[in-house]
Amino acid sequence: MKVSGTAPLLAADSGDQRQLPSRVVSAKVSLRNRFVEIWQARELVVFLIRKELKVRYKNSVLGFLWSFLNPALILCVYYVVFKFFLNNHIVYFAIYLFAGLLPWNLFNNSLLSSAGVLVAQAGIVKKVSFPREILALAQVGTAMCYFFFQACIMLAFLIGFGVMPDWKYAPVMIFALVCDIVLSAALAVFLSAVTVYLRDVQHLIEVALVAGFFSAPIVYPFATVGHKLAAHGVLWVYFCNPLVSIVLSFQRFIYGTVAPRDNPYPLASYGEQWYLLVLGIVLAVSVLLFLIAMLIFGRVEGNFAEEL
Repeated sequence: MKVSGTAPLLAADSGDQRQLPSRVVSAKVSLRNRFVEIWQARELVVFLIRKELKVRYKNSVLGFLWSFLNPALILCVYYVVFKFFLNNHIVYFAIYLFAGLLPWNLFNNSLLSSAGVLVAQAGIVKKVSFPREILALAQVGTAMCYFFFQACIMLAFLIGFGVMPDWKYAPVMIFALVCDIVLSAALAVFLSAVTVYLRDVQHLIEVALVAGFFSAPIVYPFATVGHKLAAHGVLWVYFCNPLVSIVLSFQRFIYGTVAPRDNPYPLASYGEQWYLLVLGIVLAVSVLLFLIAMLIFGRVEGNFAEEL
């Protein structure tokens, strides 16, 4: 590994050679070897995910049942509020809204929990040798478990309302889920490393996620924004946010058979090939970001113990 230190000091009385403590600048571990180490530690990742789930519901009477009750209650509230109290013209707006919340919650929970994970697990990081990236990746895995719980509730409500997803777009939704996971993992690894040196990043990401939530068509129809931006020729700027394409893909699959074809039509009126093309770009960018995040993590992790 590359170090920056001082020249050795010779002790005149004993003749031994002593060297001052050196500060690690970077570790010469190839990217391929880092992935191999993570794969070899996959059982530890599973253990950390199970630990996170158990700790969250430790000593609670209902245990994991809370993972289902929470999204079910939220969906019920959306349904009652928008159907009986607010004059919303979107049919089954609760389903439309929750379809967008599914991928957003996966992204949001991954980043919030991983930003400060290395700081929270400082004792392990300083004393145990293991690929530290898995601490952030385990948070993404935990968020995926909560995504599964919420998806089960979404499925139950679709059955209850007698609504069927648009199965033609099932490959699009699966592709979007893969993009969501890779993008979340890339940012999770990067933020976990940066937060060790800049603790304000953990608070900054909370503010940024609030803005990010409203930058995607989750609480409002895409048509209300898309038409205005397209009229000014800047619609491409809106799609620079990768969550937009991911959210639209989920909504197209879950809400596709519900949305009326007359105005207002809340979904993006694009074909299957368009979704796959845009998601392909999102996936390519997400993979590139993940590789960059791994390189940055490897560059700075040598001084984690000192900073923590």
